[in-house]
Amino acid sequence: MNQRSVNIARLVYILVCQVAGAAIALSTQDTGFHISITNGFLAGSALGLIFIGIDKLMEGFTLRGFSTATFGLGVGLFCAWLLTRVEISALLELAMRDRIETSKNGQNLVDSLHLAIDVTLFSSLGFLGVVLALRGNRDNFAFIIPYVRFREDASSGQPIMLDAEAIMDARILGLIGSGFIGGRLIIPNYVLEEIQTLANESENGQRQRAQRGLDHLERMQKTPEIQVSIHDERSTSDTKPSHSSLIETAKFLSARLLTLDESLAKIAKLQGVAVLNLNELDLALRPSISVGEKLRIVVVRPGKEDHQAVGYLPDGTMVVVNHAAEKIGSSVTVVIMSTLQTQTGTLVFTELQN
Repeated sequence: MNQRSVNIARLVYILVCQVAGAAIALSTQDTGFHISITNGFLAGSALGLIFIGIDKLMEGFTLRGFSTATFGLGVGLFCAWLLTRVEISALLELAMRDRIETSKNGQNLVDSLHLAIDVTLFSSLGFLGVVLALRGNRDNFAFIIPYVRFREDASSGQPIMLDAEAIMDARILGLIGSGFIGGRLIIPNYVLEEIQTLANESENGQRQRAQRGLDHLERMQKTPEIQVSIHDERSTSDTKPSHSSLIETAKFLSARLLTLDESLAKIAKLQGVAVLNLNELDLALRPSISVGEKLRIVVVRPGKEDHQAVGYLPDGTMVVVNHAAEKIGSSVTVVIMSTLQTQTGTLVFTELQN
């Protein structure tokens, strides 16, 4: 619902409260408790403004938060009900027996004490239940109500857990934003601490990658379409999070593991954890290159030889075009003559068509 619709609803509510206040005032005209129409109108307006003020305070409180708070309230009230079964008020009554017996209104004191204890228990434990429920996440509820996780997995897909390398990779935002990967994103707390450590103590190159990872997390959390939660769990290792920590957490959360670490991916697969490897995805999306195939590229700069020009495929693969020095800055059709695999990738040698 946009802000204009909310404002219209508030205006209608104020009008309804004003009309209701005036109607109540009219109904008291022939009674001893007479209220003027003006006072009824003002009282209705005041009541409407009070509830609109409450609505403003609850702007960030969604229906999901309301349902979570209701669940926490129910748990707190149930715990309070269990405590009242042990008759705490009766125990306090025994402790105060002498004072009660000397009091003229002993039974009234007992009743008041019983009521005060019950109200305190129910209100305090209900409040604690609401606060704890709002501070938790849906993974915590899975321990109490397994159906919560079943519904979550069925509606949003199996959750995805990210390691530090995946978070710091430049491709992660585009991949998640494209919608090809569904499911809630989970960041273990020890992974977040690892990135923060790299951002504060590492050499310049690692520090920049770690800072980029923190920026990625901030942007993902601000995107409504992306659900990100921080899982509060410590690593089993005292230093850098080990492969076993990541795998155990992924198993515990029944989550897929998104990583760039080849060894971690192999170990996780051997232990039955579903793995999403960004490098494998990148290789799968690269266009197939075979000798004799024709390509249309833009040559952008001179090559190593005087007659050569260089262009690039969409995935960054370098294409060397022979006898195309005069075509720099233009789009040309080329025929692949050979390819060379290097440490940095594939190098493609081509000739101009015709």
